[in-house]
Amino acid sequence: MFFSAALLVLPFIAQSVFAKDCARSYTIKEGDICDRISAAKNVSTYQLAVINAGIIDPKCSNLVPNKSICLGYSGEDCTTTYVVKPDDSCDLINSKHGINSTILYMNNPQINQACTNIYVGEVLCVSKTVQVPPANPNFPPPAVSIPVTATAPHATTTPAPTNAPSSAPAAAPTTTPASSSNNNNNNNNSQDDGEDDDDLPFCDEI
Repeated sequence: MFFSAALLVLPFIAQSVFAKDCARSYTIKEGDICDRISAAKNVSTYQLAVINAGIIDPKCSNLVPNKSICLGYSGEDCTTTYVVKPDDSCDLINSKHGINSTILYMNNPQINQACTNIYVGEVLCVSKTVQVPPANPNFPPPAVSIPVTATAPHATTTPAPTNAPSSAPAAAPTTTPASSSNNNNNNNNSQDDGEDDDDLPFCDEI
């Protein structure tokens, strides 16, 4: 009897050990999308996906209105968030929030090392300490690629092409007259030199 009772208790012990308490939740509304929920409720794109792995699919295409989802676990809940804007880069985001790259990547492990997969509307955790839950090993890492419906921030460092044509015409009128003027001056000087030489007496005449 004791052995049988112990077997019955073991699943409940395992469940209590590995289960995490939901600190806050949200009831899905008609027309919701994951990033909109994340922005409105201060929960990062990564955290929302990790906590609801197996409930919300990777494309966030199976949200059911009136269904409740968890937004954060007790002790693993980043509420300091930032929504990516056009022309953003990881360096700019770090500078805005006074954090370094290590903390940004630890709170948002879906970002690649080159920071080329963030997108406009993505919600990042910008806390100064690590607060997000670890990825679920039973599911693929969330939000590692830009959704097909999203837009990359495209932070650029190259100059605008409109500046190129304006400099080319300016060079032509300044260099050409300058070179012709120099040639004329050189010709005049050589002619003057020739005339002066004719006026000078030869050595035999002195």
